[in-house]
Amino acid sequence: MDVHIRILGDFAVELDGRPVARDVWTRRQAAALVKLLALTPQRELHREQVVDALWPDLPLADAVPRLHKAAHFARRALGHPDALVLASDAVRLFPEARVTVDAEEFADAAERALRDGTASAAADALARYGGDLLPHDIYEPWTEATRTHLGLQRLRLLRQAGRWDEVLALDPDDLDARAALLEELRAERPPAVDRGRLEQQIRFCRTADGVTLAYAVSGDGPPLVKVANWLTHLDHDWRSPVWRHWLESLSRRHRLVRYDERGCGLSDWEVEENSFAAWVHDLETVVDAAGLDRFALLGISQGGPVAVEYAARHPERVSKLVIYGSYAEGRRVRATDEEELRLDRIQIELARLGWGRDDPAFRQVFTTGFMPEGTKELWDAFNELQRLTTTPENAARVLEVTSAIDVRDVAPRVQAPTLVLHARRDHRPPFEQGRLLASLIPGARFVALESCNHILLEDEPAWPIFLDHVEAFLTEPGA
Repeated sequence: MDVHIRILGDFAVELDGRPVARDVWTRRQAAALVKLLALTPQRELHREQVVDALWPDLPLADAVPRLHKAAHFARRALGHPDALVLASDAVRLFPEARVTVDAEEFADAAERALRDGTASAAADALARYGGDLLPHDIYEPWTEATRTHLGLQRLRLLRQAGRWDEVLALDPDDLDARAALLEELRAERPPAVDRGRLEQQIRFCRTADGVTLAYAVSGDGPPLVKVANWLTHLDHDWRSPVWRHWLESLSRRHRLVRYDERGCGLSDWEVEENSFAAWVHDLETVVDAAGLDRFALLGISQGGPVAVEYAARHPERVSKLVIYGSYAEGRRVRATDEEELRLDRIQIELARLGWGRDDPAFRQVFTTGFMPEGTKELWDAFNELQRLTTTPENAARVLEVTSAIDVRDVAPRVQAPTLVLHARRDHRPPFEQGRLLASLIPGARFVALESCNHILLEDEPAWPIFLDHVEAFLTEPGA
């Protein structure tokens, strides 16, 4: 019998090419026993090693019955009486079969590629990397050694392949990767028809609490600062079909300044504080580092409340305020019953559990909410962008902060002329939140756009209408 076990990404087993149904793993310890033995090259461990790994807090006399029970349910799940054999204090996985494990295949290919030293060999080895090791068991001590080894191999291969953006996603402090990426950006020349000579410059600044923030400057003209919103990546956004038309259009008549919020993109990922107050301080840090005295401010989605708070605090610096697809109340604040609160908690947990998976199905929940009318190309691009922007824990922390936002008391203190735009059928956040925000800001204008997309698409009628309103507002005299 040929047995293939997948532990990179979602756990799966194939017997003679036939996949074992995932729903058979009703007992967590049965699956854990198979995974543990799959991590062992000989597929065999001493009974006490298994007990120490899976039941470290139990005495041997109490743990052994659990081991036998786990083995019983593993045999039942795999449908084979000799799948798990316990004999002479040894625990063996499929002792009479030929067993292959995807993590070992990747590790072997990685070693060969690293000896070869070429970018093509590294790329071939990376193609075998099906996802992070056992993402559902990330906190289990018995996975740590293998996870660390595979992670280091992958990082070395990414460097060898010159895939610097992915290196930075894994190690934001890698100075070589940052330098290489910036060099690549300088060397790029966009197509003349679509992008002319439009380029961006990426720079870095440091906050009072020691967080390094990445910000980008593109275009010429009056300054327009775009507040950080949902999990950006300055480099990928610039080339992505999701955001490219936004950034190019806004850079045509303005000096556009934008930045990656703390915890994502090219900014530091490991931060102690991730809060609304910290986001406002980050905006203050970026505009100071960019040398801006007075400027227009653009807040999209979660960037809207941050822009409102900043404009209220610094009326002397904000000439105009533009808010799109935003809200005054976060999901938890505006919830009216337990069901809405539960949906909020589920979304946060979904990010925490599913964000880092190789399978984009979890991230797709967010993608379709942002662009329900997007093409498969756009969905795939946004899924990939989300995967590279941050960690699952950081994504969940962002959602926790946004859920508790409430600027209803702050909005009336905004003095800058304000334009609020919102798509009628946008549910992230709902249309009513855009109207509420416009009603709270003195003298704010409100424009309803005919769309269901939270991120307006380049080829939909609402996009040029959005641009026309924004440009007319920003260029009219009086600021």
